[in-house]
Amino acid sequence: MTTDLDVSRDEKTLPDDGAYRWARERAEMLQGMYVHLLVFGVINGGLFLLNWMTRDGGTWWAVWPLAIWGLGLAVHMLVTVAPVFSTEWVDRRAEEIASKRGGS
Repeated sequence: MTTDLDVSRDEKTLPDDGAYRWARERAEMLQGMYVHLLVFGVINGGLFLLNWMTRDGGTWWAVWPLAIWGLGLAVHMLVTVAPVFSTEWVDRRAEEIASKRGGS
């Protein structure tokens, strides 16, 4: 049984194709980063609003969750954007190490 997706999909973008799988994984990573960024903004915005409403001359405690979570978000962005942490990098590095060991 074929679906509309199967009929309209070009042969280059079949799910079995390595390039398509890589692109899909990359898109899922970007989607995860965007969701994390959205949740970060909404939650921290709410915390700042709550802090502002209840502050009465006290401290701005909302900067602490913002800073700590912001660090986590920065790491998430780095992992998503920088190729150093990708599986392709691991594969290339493994091949490089194996070729050096085999050549010794």
